[in-house]
Amino acid sequence: MNTSRPAPKRCLVTGASGYIGGRLVPELLRRGHAVRCLVRDPDRLRDQPWRARVETAAGDVTRPESLAGAFDGVDVAYYLVHSLGTGPDFEATDREAARAFGAASAAAGVTRIVYLGGLVPAGVPEADLSPHLRSRAEVGRMLRGSGVPTAELRAAVIIGSGSASFEMLRHLTERLPVMVTPRWVSTRIQPIAVRDVLRHLAAAAGLPPEVNRTFDIGGPEVLTYAEMMHRYARISGLRRRLILPVPVLTPGLSGHWVGLVTPVPNSIARPLVESLRHEVVCGEHDLARWSPDPPEGPTGFDRAVALALRRIKDADVATRWSSASVPGAPSDPLPTDPDWAGGSLYQDVRERTVTAPPDALWRVIEGIGGDNGWYSFPLAWALRGRLDRLVGGVGLRRGRRDPARLRVGDSLDFWRVEEIRPGRLLRLRAEMRLPGLAWLELSVTPEGDHRARYRQRALFHPHGLAGHAYWWSVSPFHTVVFGGMARNITERARRGAAAR
Repeated sequence: MNTSRPAPKRCLVTGASGYIGGRLVPELLRRGHAVRCLVRDPDRLRDQPWRARVETAAGDVTRPESLAGAFDGVDVAYYLVHSLGTGPDFEATDREAARAFGAASAAAGVTRIVYLGGLVPAGVPEADLSPHLRSRAEVGRMLRGSGVPTAELRAAVIIGSGSASFEMLRHLTERLPVMVTPRWVSTRIQPIAVRDVLRHLAAAAGLPPEVNRTFDIGGPEVLTYAEMMHRYARISGLRRRLILPVPVLTPGLSGHWVGLVTPVPNSIARPLVESLRHEVVCGEHDLARWSPDPPEGPTGFDRAVALALRRIKDADVATRWSSASVPGAPSDPLPTDPDWAGGSLYQDVRERTVTAPPDALWRVIEGIGGDNGWYSFPLAWALRGRLDRLVGGVGLRRGRRDPARLRVGDSLDFWRVEEIRPGRLLRLRAEMRLPGLAWLELSVTPEGDHRARYRQRALFHPHGLAGHAYWWSVSPFHTVVFGGMARNITERARRGAAAR
């Protein structure tokens, strides 16, 4: 067993704005490695606490021509991206991205690829796997055949604050004391704590060059999903849940059911559910030769849940499943940017002066969304969120990563933080399903120490006739929704300042 720490490497990390990638980067830095992040938009990493310690390269693994130069001087390339929930063609997208990544790695002389895939059920033909797991297995096979030695780490359910699997488990258990559930709640699963996933991923940078294979990674226990829900309830202080399996619920219906009850949208919930049809248990623990377990052993399920709940309680969640952009979400520049091509643009602008210090107004603005809501007509926002989920969108229930602080790239209900200038400006880009592109901009202009000007601007760039029809159909409600928002935000700031 090799327990020595490998020499520092130059590592390229894809998916650094996502759940695992955003946590792996500081772990690699802690181990002394140099890190370059490959992201479509480097600005998405601007507010990360580790941003000044890494290089960034703009590129997209689905566009091979954009990868030129990103792999130069790289020893280890981490492949942490996938097309989960992008639509019926996601397998083709994953295939082309893996081919481009492998080719770019080989051309640049990269000596190691590390890929996080899904744990494949033993003895199940690949044709019988869920599309999600089948694609993950195919990506691993393509990377191993790229000519670059590849370590494919295969994990099942990842337990950690903010992971999609954990949020699904958490909300199902907390919201449903009595559950009519599908058959997959009786499937045996080997969950793994996110801290152990990161430990294995980081250690894989030091694998010897002859290693080109898959590794199963998992925690110390094998549990059914029902057992995980019962144990989650006990750890979180809830009464024991009553679980009634119903064999007629198909994976498709289960995905809709999970999407209805949890913040995880159906486009992500369904692939996760489909992957639970078969038993997913580790068949080997060979990676321990190079990534030995700590003296106390790998993290057990109960401790992983307790750690995740503590992180949530302390508002110390570094990344969430929603950290990555919603597949298919708009990426066009703001219509007021210099390079915007023009076209129709609708605006709703509201301004108010408030007798409160600028910082008091900013605190209210930065606290918007999540449990605080949107400061106007809650029923209208709730209905809009439900409508979005019905048509396959993310809805309102993604919430916030942190209850008080925002950073560029954070998801915020069905918005994404596109720009934030502390104390001055918050710009949100809509990720709900719309016939066009939408932004919401909230800004503060100081007018002395105890007065501030609040400006609120909603923008909508319609796509086709449907976009124009949408704007005019909802415009009668703007006075109530946007007018009420401006009024209530400034009033909240005034009251907060008076109380101080």
